[in-house]
Amino acid sequence: MTKSSKHAVSSQPESFEAASAELEKIVTAMEAGQMSLEVSLSAYQRGAELLQYCQNKLQGAQQQVRMLEAGILKDFTGSDRDER
Repeated sequence: MTKSSKHAVSSQPESFEAASAELEKIVTAMEAGQMSLEVSLSAYQRGAELLQYCQNKLQGAQQQVRMLEAGILKDFTGSDRDER
């Protein structure tokens, strides 16, 4: 394992999309079955970090959508009655 790949293990992804793409590459590489045990363990660890990052981003997005829907639904319901 090179110094740069060890550094990549602890680096934060730039975005959800970047994390998802990196996770997909890791899964594909692991499924190919050509990694040594040490590299597989590092890849698994990085994959777990990326998965956690993606889950956190999705939870944050879901919370924002809930908040937006709550505000929109309140406004929409009130204005909907006025139009009828």
